[in-house]
Amino acid sequence: MTTRREQTSQESRELILAAAAKLFAEKGYRQTTFADVGERSGISRGSIPWHFGSKEGLLLAVLERSLEELRAGLGEPPERVETALDLLAEGAGALFALPTGRLFVNLLVEALEPGSPIQGRYVEMHEALRAHGRRVLERLPLPPGLSAEGLSILLVGAVIGVHQQWLLAPDRVDYPEALAALRALMARAVLPGPAQG
Repeated sequence: MTTRREQTSQESRELILAAAAKLFAEKGYRQTTFADVGERSGISRGSIPWHFGSKEGLLLAVLERSLEELRAGLGEPPERVETALDLLAEGAGALFALPTGRLFVNLLVEALEPGSPIQGRYVEMHEALRAHGRRVLERLPLPPGLSAEGLSILLVGAVIGVHQQWLLAPDRVDYPEALAALRALMARAVLPGPAQG
């Protein structure tokens, strides 16, 4: 049974993680301080290293939690082709709604640096997205020359690219229209006869 102290510690940890995720997304990792996180979370900044060890440890914990949320949101693919295409489009749209969507974009440059401690988390995130796309695409009647693996890489790249454009200029990028276009292209690739969509 969980003690009151353990419960309070877990609640504090969650408040810190939520505050840090928002601040890293808004200000960037390097510009965010423990003082910022303490102020936003309402938790003493001195307790942050007690929970996470260091700022890097906090960042890794934020990314780990975001990866768990992402995996939890990816369901099992349906049997019908049209439903599978709809699922891919809905899943892409759901990425735009993730509170940590901006965080992933802001930290991308950090992840690309040699020896970055978060590079592995980014690799895992992309692999989770590709694996989900692959599971859906493997159930579709793909024409010769198109593999589920290749298409899943293309889909993830397209969705991330649209997401980044939308974050930079939301007034100029209509992401629902872009995702509808992506779904239509997929329908043309996998559905026999005239594309449905």
